[in-house]
Amino acid sequence: MKKFSATLAVAAFAFVSVLAFAADDAKAPKVTCPVSGKPASAEHTVDYKGGEVQFCCPNCPKAFTANPEKFAVKANHQLALTGQAEQVACPFTGGKLNPEKKADVAGVSVNFCCGNCEAKAKAMSQEELMTKAFSDEAFAKAYKVGEAESK
Repeated sequence: MKKFSATLAVAAFAFVSVLAFAADDAKAPKVTCPVSGKPASAEHTVDYKGGEVQFCCPNCPKAFTANPEKFAVKANHQLALTGQAEQVACPFTGGKLNPEKKADVAGVSVNFCCGNCEAKAKAMSQEELMTKAFSDEAFAKAYKVGEAESK
């Protein structure tokens, strides 16, 4: 009976551990390669703006480093999505953030300074908003890399 109880306890612990791991994995952001759009992997990375951008395969980092400007919007978004970049200002104006004025941009909650910026953002398509909120210009005025905790 003691062996059965011990076996049952070990099995229950293993089951709960698997569920906890799955729940943590479900909370993790779905990081995509800025070059291909496929799921990214921590095995293939490039240092970028003080953070680390992940790619799907060994070839995509080569394409990225050859022309980072081409992929900057998606790379900047990935830094924010993974918690490597912290938003510190409005991406449109550089103004002080209002936590009540925000929009979701492909899984990243982006805050704005005012209702006008929020309304502009909500009137845009997701693709247009991604470009406006994560362009190099917007990213430079609105985000700090390395000061955010990794999520």
